[in-house]
Amino acid sequence: MNKQKVAVLLPCYNEAGAIGETVTSFQQALPDASIYVYDNNSTDNTVNEALQAGAIVRHEPRQGKGEVVRRMFSDIDADIYVMADGDDTYDASICPELIDQLNNEKLDMIIGSRERTSMAYPKGHILGNKMFSSLINLAFSAQLNDVFSGYRIMSHRFVKTAPIFSDGFQIETELTVHALHHNMSIKEVSTQYQSRPEGTTSKLNTLSDGLKILNFILFLLRDVKPMFFFGSLSILLGFISLILGIPVIVDFVDTGLVERLPTAVLSSSIALIAVMSFFCGLILDNVSRGRREMRILSILRFKDDE
Repeated sequence: MNKQKVAVLLPCYNEAGAIGETVTSFQQALPDASIYVYDNNSTDNTVNEALQAGAIVRHEPRQGKGEVVRRMFSDIDADIYVMADGDDTYDASICPELIDQLNNEKLDMIIGSRERTSMAYPKGHILGNKMFSSLINLAFSAQLNDVFSGYRIMSHRFVKTAPIFSDGFQIETELTVHALHHNMSIKEVSTQYQSRPEGTTSKLNTLSDGLKILNFILFLLRDVKPMFFFGSLSILLGFISLILGIPVIVDFVDTGLVERLPTAVLSSSIALIAVMSFFCGLILDNVSRGRREMRILSILRFKDDE
């Protein structure tokens, strides 16, 4: 078999203080790999720092990490793809070991799960990651700890069959859901995660980006897991209907009168919506299952270059 072509993908926005060291660390770990830095309208010296470090620099004018990743996946052909952030927080030295695992175990993707420290990983990010990871695990019967990790080792098949719709920091979640929903082989490996270099700041806003990610996950679940989405909504609405309706029923049993007519109407309406939501999920689940089967078959027919 010919030697595998490895591409390191580094999406960047204003990482002048870290991108040079990031490129160097991956050059040392993977001396034969092609290292691509995709600049996303940086206003600092990111491009020059990346060029001086020896990276291949390209540009994506549409703002957002998802836009950059979509462009990278479209432009670059390789056998193995290594994706990381350009902030020098991920451990590049473990990369050869992860690539060996990907090849030996015939995996489609390895997620570099971050070993969290209070200094390197803010508490707000830890809490949000746990919450969203738990939601994904519940929906897909998975056991992942870090669905937001930007450190990914991916096969050619995975990259070229991943439809990307997100435009921002939702991209990691979308890649994870793509793998889980289509029964692709993935593995989570614990990796060191270090603090950003002094003088650099994270572009992730815990609250605003967290809300965007939550919104994206909910709409993604609506599309790929409609029974889970609408079934959960049906249960919630049914519970609310019971809370409102039980006192009305108790009054009717005691007096033979419906003394809280507005509450009775509201409770009945919510119950009706709950039933409609359940059957909506049931119908859409059948549609989604057919699409999923076709997608899985197309992925199985996809052949990596030998």
